[in-house]
Amino acid sequence: MSTIATVTEAQSIDHWSKKAGLGLIRIVPTLALTAAVIVAWELATRLMKLPTFVLPAPSVIAAELVRKQGDLFFAALVTAQEVLFGFVLSAAVGILVALVIARFDAFGRALYPLVVLFQNVPKIALAPLFILWFGYDLEPKIALIVVIAFFPVALDMLAGLQSVDPNLVILLRSVGASRTEILRRVQIPHSLPHLMSGLKIAVTLSVIGAIVGEFAGASAGLGYLIQFASTQMETALVFAALVEVSILGVVFFYAVEALERRYVSWMPRAGDAHGRTNG
Repeated sequence: MSTIATVTEAQSIDHWSKKAGLGLIRIVPTLALTAAVIVAWELATRLMKLPTFVLPAPSVIAAELVRKQGDLFFAALVTAQEVLFGFVLSAAVGILVALVIARFDAFGRALYPLVVLFQNVPKIALAPLFILWFGYDLEPKIALIVVIAFFPVALDMLAGLQSVDPNLVILLRSVGASRTEILRRVQIPHSLPHLMSGLKIAVTLSVIGAIVGEFAGASAGLGYLIQFASTQMETALVFAALVEVSILGVVFFYAVEALERRYVSWMPRAGDAHGRTNG
């Protein structure tokens, strides 16, 4: 038994080492391109002798990141809280809208055009209204995130709910399954891969929504810091805050992807397919 366990453990270690090595190989082109852009940017700012308030060099931005890390970290925490609450609520609203449209045909046909119409309203125009209604605290940012981010969740999940094989639906109805049972046992599980795609789009839109909300009115957060630094001509701080915003977006995106890998493990992924094709 101990020999079998040792072999199994060795195979598991070998599998994960190969997977880690493949992951490193995949990110090498990205790292190389990023390094090339940074070097070109640094050289351009030095050769052209651009003022720092116009376009700071990457080295200046990095120094500002280190010097103002305390302020940036606090601002990132504020924005992260807004993104988290807003994303969770937008996901719940999007899922609810998709389920209602899929379950109730007549009501769904009436609701869907209104959802599409609402999506075409410029969201930046709603920000002052939310501040008027909810004040300058967390609520207006969450409300703005919801109206920006719920649509891809609703649309992608609805596509998944409606893409079930019609023959399977007919078969289930022939054995007496109700609409609710078909929705719960077949359509919802089938829609999960589509839902995860919508959630990954929504979480990036949530970051954008939080920044836009802070632009409209806030006393803390990365959006507030960007706006304040712009008025003071501190362009290096603006770029440093943008770096923090990008990192925040990447963290949230891969957190959703981790949930996808954990709970929708049967879903094929573009990266895996690409690796198998090249192999």
